Amino acid sequence: MFRFSQRPLGPVDFIIVGLGNPGREYEGTRHNAGFMALDRLAEKQGAQVKRVKFKGLCGDCSLGGGRALLLKPGTFMNLSGQSVTEAMAFYKIPPERTLILFDDINLPLGKLRVRRKGSDGGHNGMKNILYLSGSDHFPRIKIGVGQKPHPDYNLADWVLSRFSQGDLKDLDAALDNACAAAELIVRGDVDRAMNLYN
Repeated sequence: MFRFSQRPLGPVDFIIVGLGNPGREYEGTRHNAGFMALDRLAEKQGAQVKRVKFKGLCGDCSLGGGRALLLKPGTFMNLSGQSVTEAMAFYKIPPERTLILFDDINLPLGKLRVRRKGSDGGHNGMKNILYLSGSDHFPRIKIGVGQKPHPDYNLADWVLSRFSQGDLKDLDAALDNACAAAELIVRGDVDRAMNLYN
């Protein structure tokens, strides 16, 4: 017996974006925590994020009673908005229904922060999305990747450093929680997601 995973029918109701840098050399780096969370969500939903579209890789799944587009921009972090705004325009999805998953160096490793909207917080991927869309009304899940070891440590070197095996254990539960929070947000229950996972 062959098992065919059915693609969800109907229009896309929500876009879920994981931010990161494409390419093998960036796999497992702190800056790719958003990609890791999106991959975990796809895995849980039995979805494939392999279609090349919107300057990235995408797939779709049924989530929270509707159809969600899962998107990993392939533009490199600082130009993430090109991919995100293209998908939003194609499906006519507003910022309020475009969830962004990304890394945050100001949060301890494995801690989540769910927000309904807000500034870019110094994150270049979010900065580009807010700039190109002209809105800051994107719900987001920030994934803590830990602060620099000391103030003089180069920021780019830190966010492009790989997680250790110990780090990945701490991150594992956070990725599961990010998936659960994403489902609540898609259902329209941002407050509950904030109460449970912040």
